Amino acid sequence: MLDVSQAIAYPAHDAAGAISRHDYRPPAWLVPDTRLVFDLDAAATRVTATLSVTRNGDHDEPLRLDGAGQQPLAVRVDGVAVDDWRIEGEQLVIPLRGAAHAVETEVEIAPERNTQLMGLYASGGNLCTQCEAEGFRRITFFPDRPDVLSRYSVRLEADARRYPVLLANGDPVDAGPAPDGRHWAEWNDPFPKPSYLFALVAGDLAVNRGTFVTGSGREVALGIWVRAADIDKTHHALHALKLSMAWDERVYGREYDLDVFNIVAVDDFNFGAMENKGLNIFNSRYILADPDTATDYDYDAIAAVVAHEYFHNWSGNRITCRDWF
Repeated sequence: MLDVSQAIAYPAHDAAGAISRHDYRPPAWLVPDTRLVFDLDAAATRVTATLSVTRNGDHDEPLRLDGAGQQPLAVRVDGVAVDDWRIEGEQLVIPLRGAAHAVETEVEIAPERNTQLMGLYASGGNLCTQCEAEGFRRITFFPDRPDVLSRYSVRLEADARRYPVLLANGDPVDAGPAPDGRHWAEWNDPFPKPSYLFALVAGDLAVNRGTFVTGSGREVALGIWVRAADIDKTHHALHALKLSMAWDERVYGREYDLDVFNIVAVDDFNFGAMENKGLNIFNSRYILADPDTATDYDYDAIAAVVAHEYFHNWSGNRITCRDWF
């Protein structure tokens, strides 16, 4: 992530709540696979999460899932509703007896009332996410720490007129109409990632499309998504993205590993940009450039930030931090 002051953002802790690197403990439970289903609406979004959890080591600790600001609606273990879960502080605690389970939760969140701009929030009529460092817990209950890596499959459903574009991490799988003027899209990211790299965007956006052919001959579909009025201001950013992909291959031999790479620019993004896997989200100032008003510095800044976030695909996403200390 790049914030607008070029500094790195970390969770804040006061002296009384200071956390030491030496306090680190491995996670008690791992989550190899995560299935998310979103019924999207600015006022009330329902999120159904199915976590494939495995016990990490020989212990009898319950599953503890971080959460903040959501209303729990249901908890199921291996397809059966359970009532022995509890809330401790901001954690959902579920006793589990076996070594592996499918844990499903349903929650409701209100993106339009999310003034923190962390998790899923409304921006200019669109819905988008910001999850670094601990924003994913505001979307659904999850072990929201960078050493729990999971493969994500995501289904988005929303009103087709209000949110005609549905984007998430990874590659698109399928899409189609749904009853009552709604539509849906499925996305899949086959590479394990920490929850802070999760992203989705739903809204009325235009796209400047391009392609990049990798060193092995694969064609990657590129997209810069913005408001329709801003589409002519995205050409420099698209060119910078292609240059960045070519440079990473030429210098480090790092070929992009998905079939799609998307960038979305929004005005209300609270950092400069974020390197979510395959779906970077930017503050508009680091994407849009008009030759009549932009300076050389503006063009250089856009190229630098586009490159910075793209390079995270390997040095920062594939090789990532163990903890936030």
